[in-house]
Amino acid sequence: MNAVEFTYLLKHPANFSSEQISNVNSIIHEFPYFQSARAMYLKGLKDKGSFKYNQELKTTAAYTTDRSILFDFITSESFLQNEISEQIHQNSEYLKSIEVTDIEDISVNKSIYIDHALKQHIRDTEATLDPKLFEAKKIPTQSIDETIISIDTSAPIEKTAEEKLELGKPLEFDKNELHSFSEWLKITSFKPIIRDQEPAEKHPTITQHSLEEKLNIIDKFIEAKPKITPVKQDGQPINLANTNNIKPESLMTETLARIYLEQKQYEKAIQAYKILSLKYPEKSGFFADQIRAIKEIQE
Repeated sequence: MNAVEFTYLLKHPANFSSEQISNVNSIIHEFPYFQSARAMYLKGLKDKGSFKYNQELKTTAAYTTDRSILFDFITSESFLQNEISEQIHQNSEYLKSIEVTDIEDISVNKSIYIDHALKQHIRDTEATLDPKLFEAKKIPTQSIDETIISIDTSAPIEKTAEEKLELGKPLEFDKNELHSFSEWLKITSFKPIIRDQEPAEKHPTITQHSLEEKLNIIDKFIEAKPKITPVKQDGQPINLANTNNIKPESLMTETLARIYLEQKQYEKAIQAYKILSLKYPEKSGFFADQIRAIKEIQE
């Protein structure tokens, strides 16, 4: 891959081919700190729905000094634009495939004429043929049973537990899931890779401390497996001193549940889906299916 082709792909990342993705990967092996190449490779894997995406996202995070920039990138509109364009393209192709037949005349006059002609035809037929020929025959019970059996055997094949859980599918984060992204990196134990140079003095920010506290809250909450009860609204004034007391269930997301699942932390994943089913009762049926699928894998 030459410089001209590389620059073009930087400006038009949606036009990636499988060969170009492989070429960018070769560049990364030669220049591991080339952030632009890593970003391009990451997007190429995401657009192709590659199973390598999740692992590469961890590696990219390890080579990134400021992970908040990486998070902003993977949740940006440009990074997700290919999926939106693909949906629009599929809808357009579907609309083009619809065939419009000739307009049928369904006027009242024509309907009355056909109805009159049909009744006259029936009267003429009854006058010339034996009505007993048109009596309905009784269908034997045995034939009905056989028909039912044949319908049951043609039922669609049910998906496996792995297919239901979509294991290996690229993880998707939105801008409100920074804690889920950080928890994922924490679980995978991928530490930043430092270049061979004098280490700079680190000054942790308030945001970093706050994020770590949130992650610890989630872990402790899941391990305790408590029951979630609705909060009573008594109309009392809000105590600003308690505003920092974050409720663990409010931090739980579907992405975080999938993260536990991908890391094979099945008990945490089950507890996460239980929390989500209470948090979003309208989706409790879906979360119950996910829990059943996880238990199938455990067996």
